[in-house]
Amino acid sequence: MNTSLQVVLILLAVAVGVVVLCRILRLPVMLGYLIVGILIGPNALGWIPDAPETRHLAEFGVVFLMFSIGLEFSLARLRAMQRIVFGLGTAQVVLTMVLVMVSSLFFHLDWREGLALGGVLAMSSTAIVSKMLVERAELNTSHGHKLMGVLLFQDLAVVPLIIIIPALGSDSGNLTSTIVLATLKAALLLSVLLIFGQRLMRPWFDLVAQQKSSELFMLNVLLFTLGLAFLTELSGLSLALGAFVAGMLISETEYRIQVEEDIKPFRDMLLGLFFVTIGMMLNLGSVIAGFGWVLLILLILLPFKAAVVAVLVRVFAREWGVGIRTGLGLAQAGEFGFVLLTLAGEVHLLPDVVMQNVLAAMLISMLIAPFLIQHAEAIVRRLSPAEWMSQAVHVHNIAVQSMSSDAHIIVCGYGRSGKALGKFLANEGIKFVALELDPRCVRDAVSLGEKVVYGDATKREVLQAAGLMRAKALVVTYDDAHSALKILHHVGHARPGLPVVVRTADDTHVESLKRAGAAEVVAEVLEGSVMLASQALLLSGVPLNRVIRRIQETRAKRYSVFSGYFRTAPDLNTEPVESMQPRFGNVLLKVGDVAVGKTLDEMNLSELNVEVNSVRRHNVEGTQPAGDMVLRAGDVLMLLGEPLALAAAEKRLHGGNANVQ
Repeated sequence: MNTSLQVVLILLAVAVGVVVLCRILRLPVMLGYLIVGILIGPNALGWIPDAPETRHLAEFGVVFLMFSIGLEFSLARLRAMQRIVFGLGTAQVVLTMVLVMVSSLFFHLDWREGLALGGVLAMSSTAIVSKMLVERAELNTSHGHKLMGVLLFQDLAVVPLIIIIPALGSDSGNLTSTIVLATLKAALLLSVLLIFGQRLMRPWFDLVAQQKSSELFMLNVLLFTLGLAFLTELSGLSLALGAFVAGMLISETEYRIQVEEDIKPFRDMLLGLFFVTIGMMLNLGSVIAGFGWVLLILLILLPFKAAVVAVLVRVFAREWGVGIRTGLGLAQAGEFGFVLLTLAGEVHLLPDVVMQNVLAAMLISMLIAPFLIQHAEAIVRRLSPAEWMSQAVHVHNIAVQSMSSDAHIIVCGYGRSGKALGKFLANEGIKFVALELDPRCVRDAVSLGEKVVYGDATKREVLQAAGLMRAKALVVTYDDAHSALKILHHVGHARPGLPVVVRTADDTHVESLKRAGAAEVVAEVLEGSVMLASQALLLSGVPLNRVIRRIQETRAKRYSVFSGYFRTAPDLNTEPVESMQPRFGNVLLKVGDVAVGKTLDEMNLSELNVEVNSVRRHNVEGTQPAGDMVLRAGDVLMLLGEPLALAAAEKRLHGGNANVQ
């Protein structure tokens, strides 16, 4: 029987079942893979043997994980968050590693083992934290920014740890020289790849992309990624380091987004396999025998790590509440911790008993993590009484800002959509109060004299302070269904009759938002398609009046607020004479046409009641062209006017002094 095929079939069947179950239970898929690995591995049911082939396949999961991290590596993003990333992030990783290393000495572990263990436990789960922040609409909060900044540094810190841990496990007598040699080798190789790799890679990717073959492009990405991974392994370093460099090189090109989408199926599938093999490493018998040690490691990991982060945030930001929330978010172990633990096991740096106990504690910490983040608010208020006072002062400031407003509109979110809405309201003289979680956005708006305050619209007390009971409408301007549902819940309890308008990206959540109490849901996809259709109809010669009517009919069917007006509007049911309706028309100028070499003023098309909307020259379009613009052969004029006028204008441009009939 083909053992390899059997392993692949079992893994595929398990992968499908796990993903479906985790989606239903709304749990991170990674945890499902880990649990399945424990159950089907050689230490439990034994469906999959601990064979070298399985481990080799799993290594590719790490390769694509590091490649994805390299793709996300953005110098602009690092510069924007440099204080959090390189300040708070560096302090968290270094301090955690040092404290774990010192603590391990009391358990009779060598300092090298303690250092490796510190690197493993310093990592946190990007997948769990980011998912929870998105679901709880806390990505743009103060602690959300700090969480993502520290996680970003942890991703970067994996690269040197991947170099250091194998050196720590080497049999070389001079450890310092081994680490220095590995670091110099990595620095030299990275310098060569980053300096010359970009120059060689970009022209090659351009050539491949010009062939317009998705299969060829995909093959090229795989060749480039695995080729660099093989090169770094050949140099005595790791496969993961080469994959990270490959991602970094592509991240600075225009192909990043396409590559990310193409590589995603391979990454997710092989990562699932990697986490299954991590679960297979766990021996339940050893864990049960040393359960006391597992609990001790777990009790040290969660409170210890949370306390370290909380103190550091207190030092950096001087906010205990934010510090405790950030600490609770980072308390668990992470995906890269498993990568580093596997690496330490491969070089026999950690004893098997320690490996088993640490692995079990890491798994349990990740299972606990969602509950810690879920109840972070209650924990903060219990541990930090001053947080009540801080919240009260914050809400008071919002209330002061909204005190003078009555029959106003509450705008939740003041990003691009919120600012555009604010301009419309200001032009109509309508008062509004905007709630925004980005401090920079708030500062910029306040400096311009706009009534924008820092506040989380998903909190009932913040909405009350913004004048919920006095407002005449509320608008959610950002695309976040979870956050919008929270706001609708608060509005439904405090002010059931208040109309709420919600923005979404598509129609996915329209029904659930309307059931929750939204008066109207504006989907960007619908509005975009309406405008696309209107432009296509206009450019194909459909009369302007008819296009406007189609737009009105579409919106009347979609938005109940407009339906009554559009049904009774007098111009919807009566069609004017088509020859009297303005429309667009294109005129291409050829060599020998009268208009070639003359200006628009000389052609005097306005005499024919025709407007020159734009001129396209060599595929470059210029709107509202000047009257002294000299026309050339090959120009395409976009004209607006009634059909008879357009025909007369075309005749004049091509070769005659046409007049309107």
